[in-house]
Amino acid sequence: MGMAAFAALAATAAGYQTMAPTGQWYGRAFCRGPRGSKQIGLTFDDGPNDPHTFRLLEVLSKHNVHATFFLIGRYVRQRPDIAAEIAKRGHVIGNHSFTHPLLTLEPASRIRDEILQCGEAINDAAGEHSNLFRAPWGGRRPGVFALVRELGLEPVMWNITGYDWSARSAEFIQQQVAPKLRGGDVVLLHDGGHKAFGTDRSKTVEAVDRILEEYRDRYDFVSIPEMMRRLSNPQLADSKRSP
Repeated sequence: MGMAAFAALAATAAGYQTMAPTGQWYGRAFCRGPRGSKQIGLTFDDGPNDPHTFRLLEVLSKHNVHATFFLIGRYVRQRPDIAAEIAKRGHVIGNHSFTHPLLTLEPASRIRDEILQCGEAINDAAGEHSNLFRAPWGGRRPGVFALVRELGLEPVMWNITGYDWSARSAEFIQQQVAPKLRGGDVVLLHDGGHKAFGTDRSKTVEAVDRILEEYRDRYDFVSIPEMMRRLSNPQLADSKRSP
């Protein structure tokens, strides 16, 4: 391979890593638990959102499942009551920036402000929350996750994508997720939309109901902190299923 071809290949790989959900080139991030686990982490981005976050919370309560919500700060400021309800139901809230910018294009000062403003909004609405952070679109470059950790947060990605932002139906979302579930997976879905408050996520809500109905007896659907605890202490694995 010539030097020009090698350089092009390297540039392509480096560009891919800025958005790759499971990529670790630009800093370590939690994207899944170990294979063999019975745990599945459902995560929802871009909320809070009315009415679909409320409807999703009802579905999760129906199945007695806790999930992780990565919230956009400006929406939290708009509807702090929804963020408070997420926390009240026992779900985990993570930081998803204040305005949802692509962090690969932003200076460190803007990234810091986005994270801090979002954290303040969540604190004001729901009190203390987790130290989890998910970059908008998963976008990062060298140094971004180091900055995230300097601010006391832990980056979280995913390894299964529901593609629900452009889904034609609940069945489409279900087919993007269900056949891929193997245990230890972190699933990316959305209860809101970064472009506008009030984005229709009814198909996501329906798909989640179907997935939980089918798989809740096969897997333990848990929050990301629960998955992280299991990863750091294997003796805690699948305690619900232990005799």
